[in-house]
Amino acid sequence: MDTAAVVDLAREALMLTMLVSLPLLGIALIVGLVVGVFQAATSINEMTLSFIPKLVAIGVAIAVFGSWQINLVVEFCRSVFGRIPGLFL
Repeated sequence: MDTAAVVDLAREALMLTMLVSLPLLGIALIVGLVVGVFQAATSINEMTLSFIPKLVAIGVAIAVFGSWQINLVVEFCRSVFGRIPGLFL
């Protein structure tokens, strides 16, 4: 396995990680900002008020995007396993 193949595999893995995590992190960010603005506007400083909506939103996001994320990871794993026979030639 040469250096270019290792770098290419690492680049693909990092891109997959970013692509899979982007919807969940984006939703958590949006919900956190909305809750933060609500807390600032109402002067409510309850810790669970910021945690529970994020937890629910992430659960819904996993239900919506979960199959797509799993398909991406499975295709990447198939691609990596498909490269194994040619590694030591």
